[in-house]
Amino acid sequence: MRRRGVDKSAGRRIMGDMEASLSSLAAATASFVSGHFLLSSRAVREPMAARLGEGPWRGLYAALVLGAFVWMLWAYGQAPRLELWPSTAGARYLPLLVMPVAAVLAVAGMSTRNVTLVGGEAAAQAPDPAPGIMRVTRHPFLWAVALWALSHLPANGDAASLILMGGMLVLAFGGMAHIDARRRDALGAAWGPIELTTSVIPFAAIASRRTTMDWAGIGWQRLAGGLALYLAILFTHGR
Repeated sequence: MRRRGVDKSAGRRIMGDMEASLSSLAAATASFVSGHFLLSSRAVREPMAARLGEGPWRGLYAALVLGAFVWMLWAYGQAPRLELWPSTAGARYLPLLVMPVAAVLAVAGMSTRNVTLVGGEAAAQAPDPAPGIMRVTRHPFLWAVALWALSHLPANGDAASLILMGGMLVLAFGGMAHIDARRRDALGAAWGPIELTTSVIPFAAIASRRTTMDWAGIGWQRLAGGLALYLAILFTHGR
């Protein structure tokens, strides 16, 4: 009887530790995701930028988001594996097919003049406000994040991954709508041509003939850079 009591007590402690670890991850992920929306909202951003200056405010914003990001990654690393569904062979191969596309979107999105990036409002005044990868989607980096989460979640199938990758999906898809609303408000009439000739859904503007593919604007360097990033992630994935 005493042995069973000890076992039950140890089991309760283990379950308590698991719940605490997952709660920490949920809090970190919520902080990282909600911080993006809260800190970039007009109610917070405009008075803080006016008080601190645009540069210092962006630095503070980056520091706060980075802190939440580090907390989230640490909490994910500490979280136990609580399986929610079994990982199949097909699910494990899914990231291998999707991640090259995500890597190209990430590299091209971060290296192309982009009105939807932080501080990118001036790109709306360029002769071509939507060059290169912007013809595919005006949110290439956020689509890279979404594809990463969508491809890895079925392959992992555990509670910690559901929390982390679910949060990233909320950030990616919610961020697209949030950025569009902010740019529409900030740019006024200048946002109209961008919204008309680009799309949130990849290739939708091209399919509807509102724009054409700009292979030259994407460039082989960005394609090669994306594939190099994919290979680097693939071969260092275990670490």
